[in-house]
Amino acid sequence: MSTKRQKPATTLEAELLEIAHRHIDRIETLETRRSDSLDFHDIAVWELKSALEAAYRAGQASVAKKIGTWT
Repeated sequence: MSTKRQKPATTLEAELLEIAHRHIDRIETLETRRSDSLDFHDIAVWELKSALEAAYRAGQASVAKKIGTWT
């Protein structure tokens, strides 16, 4: 398994990858690598919950920034 981290192409991809790295550290990339051992991961429900909450908060922050308020 490589320890090289992927460079995302867009801001959204970068944010999602950062969330994955922060909450599920064994995920190196969000790109499909066409290998079950590389594309499927066993993760705990609390890791998934934490990552989903972070993505939700990032979405809220993005909307608040666009409309100029913080919720």
